[in-house]
Amino acid sequence: MRFVSFETQGKASYGLWKDEHSWLNAPAAFLAQYPDLKSVIAANQLDALEAAAVQSGETVRASDARLLPVIANPGKVFCVGLNYKSHVAEMKRADSEHPAIFTRFADSLSAHGAALPKPAATQRFDFEGELAVIIGQGGRNISQADAWDHIAGYACFNDGTARDWQRHTHQWTPGKNFPATGPLGPFMATRKAIPDVNQLTLESRLNGQVMQHASVADLIFTLPVIIEYLSGFTNLSPGDVIATGTPGGVGDKREPAVYMHAGDVIEVEITGLGTLRNVVTDAGI
Repeated sequence: MRFVSFETQGKASYGLWKDEHSWLNAPAAFLAQYPDLKSVIAANQLDALEAAAVQSGETVRASDARLLPVIANPGKVFCVGLNYKSHVAEMKRADSEHPAIFTRFADSLSAHGAALPKPAATQRFDFEGELAVIIGQGGRNISQADAWDHIAGYACFNDGTARDWQRHTHQWTPGKNFPATGPLGPFMATRKAIPDVNQLTLESRLNGQVMQHASVADLIFTLPVIIEYLSGFTNLSPGDVIATGTPGGVGDKREPAVYMHAGDVIEVEITGLGTLRNVVTDAGI
């Protein structure tokens, strides 16, 4: 199952992703009970949503709608830094005993196909293709053995980063939270649709050139470890998003460095999760 959030005729909605050009809308009665995809996840009603949308058959054309981040209103957005050996090596960092965690604000997210605004305050706007995990069942102190049961699904993510702002201090938050710099989508595939994340391959392309290519199996801290760690200090809630880290190949560590500029096309493709595509613009944010 693949689920999508979008806006049509000025109203937020959600439903099933058919393909790049059309989606099945959730029926009005379903929308009245569950106003967004996060609430569907919280109520454990993804199967019911699929059945209702298929039965209704109401098709929404992409040309008549606008995609939203697949989870448009997450309560928390966690990001894991330095979680591939190849990225640790290019950043010249030592191994860590625990995951490096930072956070994003919900308004820093954007959607597949949306303009990716290069902040006016930086000339070092970088890409980071990542696998995102969407929490289904919430909880605290979740064990690694139980972690899979708390995952609703997965999506592509691009952790667009203002590298200079990231390094103003040892805290990375400023460089990671310019508005709309974190595309998430195009859809969420459910956990049962992706039975083994270790079989997934992640690839980032800038203007068609492959910049990052790695197996999700190369994660240093696995998804169960990340979920156990996060839930050890905070409550995880349905719809929370966890960006699990980027592999080596980021623009900042290339020689010469490669950054994103207006007109560039950045794509993040993950096996079974589609291709997240955005065009960079000068938005002056």
